[in-house]
Amino acid sequence: MFLAFGGRMLAKPSRIYDREAEWDLLTRFADRAKTRPQLGVVTGRRRQGKTYLLDALTSQAGGLYFGATQATATESLALFAAALDRHLAPVTPHRFADWDEAITHLYSAPELRGTVVVLDEFSYLTDAVPALPSILQREVDRAVSRNEGPSVLLCGSALSVMGRLLAGSAPLRGRANLEFVVRPFEYQSAARYWGITDPRLAVLTHAVVGGTPAYRSFVNDDVPLGPGDFDDWVLRTVLNPGTPLFLEGRYLLAEEMVSQREPNLYHSVLAAVAAGNNTRGGIASYVGRKANDLSHYLNVWEDTGLLVREVDVFRPGRSTYRIAEPVIAFYEVVCRPRWGQLEAGRAAAVWQDARVRFTAQLLGPHFESLCRRWALLAEPGRFGGLPGEVGTGVVADAGGRSQIQVDVAVFAPTEPGRPRRLLSIGEAKWGKVMTTTHLDRLRRAVELLAKPGLDTSHTIMTCYSAAGFDDKLWEAAAADPRVQLVSAADLYPELVDSQ
Repeated sequence: MFLAFGGRMLAKPSRIYDREAEWDLLTRFADRAKTRPQLGVVTGRRRQGKTYLLDALTSQAGGLYFGATQATATESLALFAAALDRHLAPVTPHRFADWDEAITHLYSAPELRGTVVVLDEFSYLTDAVPALPSILQREVDRAVSRNEGPSVLLCGSALSVMGRLLAGSAPLRGRANLEFVVRPFEYQSAARYWGITDPRLAVLTHAVVGGTPAYRSFVNDDVPLGPGDFDDWVLRTVLNPGTPLFLEGRYLLAEEMVSQREPNLYHSVLAAVAAGNNTRGGIASYVGRKANDLSHYLNVWEDTGLLVREVDVFRPGRSTYRIAEPVIAFYEVVCRPRWGQLEAGRAAAVWQDARVRFTAQLLGPHFESLCRRWALLAEPGRFGGLPGEVGTGVVADAGGRSQIQVDVAVFAPTEPGRPRRLLSIGEAKWGKVMTTTHLDRLRRAVELLAKPGLDTSHTIMTCYSAAGFDDKLWEAAAADPRVQLVSAADLYPELVDSQ
C-alpha cells in the first residue's frame, strides 16, 4: 500500500504483515500532519504489534518515537529529553524542569512543526504524571488555534486507562482526530501468518495462540507440521518452560492485577468462565460468592478486554461470559491447575490429563466463536441478506420441557417499521459428526421463534461441524435450500484454494 506523502510515496514496510487498514489510517494521519496539528489515540492489547507499526511510521515519515517505561516522573522526563536529543541533535542537550515545560517545548519547537510524534505506553506516563492529559489538552488547543505544531499519537496497552482519555469529562475529550484499536489478526489471516494450510489444524492452533502476532516469535517460528503434530507442538511450545509463551498467560494476568485487591478472586472468576460456568450465577457458585458481589470483578475484566459479555439474542436480560484471549483461556484450563507439575518438567503427563478438558471447555466453545465470526463476515448471498448482528442464545421449548441452544444466530440489520429478520440459526460441533437430529432441533427452534416482531419466513438452518455430516444430513441439505452445511474448510476457503 502506498500513499502520497510530501511529494513521495509512503510505503508500508515489507516486514509488517497484514495491517493494511491500520497502516492506511496512520499514513493518512501523517499526511494531514503536514498541514495541521492533530491528536490521535491508538490502543490494543499487548503483543499485537502497535509499537512495530508506530515505530515504522515515524521511521518512514521522519517523526519522533518515544516509548515510555514504568518509571518515576523525573526519570521519564530525562528519557523523553534524551529521545528529543537523538531526534533533533541540538547543540545543547534538552533539560526540562517538569513535564509541563517538556510538552510546551514539544508543541513550540520549530523543528517539530508538521511532524508526527508518538508517545507510546502513554499509561505509564499518566501513572507518574496524572496531570499530563490536561497539559496536553492545553497545548493541543493552542496548536489548533495557531494551526502550527506537531501531530501527536498517544498509544497504550492498558485499555481501561486509554479508553478514559477521550471519555466523559476527560480533558482530551473531543480533541482526537484519530482513534482506533490494533486488534489480533482475523482468524483466517492468522492461519496464513503461521503458514498453516490445514483448516482443522488452523482451528486447533488458533484456540491456543489466537491472532496475536508476537506469539510466533515467542516459539521461534515453530509451526505445527500437521494435525498429527499438534500435540507435540503444544509440548514444544506453550507447555515448554524454555519458551516465552509458557509464562505469557501468567504475565498478562499479573500486569492487569498490579493495582487490584483480592487478586485470587479475580483469578477464580476467570477460572470459573474457563471451566464452562459462564453465567453470573454459575460464576458465583464456582467462586463461593453471591452473584451481586461479583459485578465489580466482572466489570474490571471487561474493561481490560480479557473478558467479553455476550447478551442472549433471544432473551436480552440473560448474558454469558467468555475469555477473549485464547492463551489465557488455555492457561486457565490446562496450565493453572497443574502449574507445579509443568515447572517440574511433566508436560507430557499434564497434557494427557488435560486433553479432554481442552477439547470440551476450550476447543468446542472456540470453534463456536469462529463460526459466529465467519457468519458476521459472510457475503450477503450466504444468508439471503447482509448480516447485521450475530450472537448466541437459548430458545425455551415449553412443550418439550427443554431448551434449545443456538450457537450462531444471524439477524439482518434492523429496519424501522418492519419485523426483524432472522436470517439464520445454527448449531456448531467441533468433534461430532452432525445428523438430521441436529437439523430437527434447529427446525423446532425456528417454529418456536415464529412470533410477532420476528420474521422467520426465510430463516436458514445452518449446521457447522469440523467433524463432518452424515449422508442423511447431506441429502436433507440437497433437498432444502433453507438447510446449509458449513465445514472447517468453509471457514478457511483461502487455505483450501491454496492446496
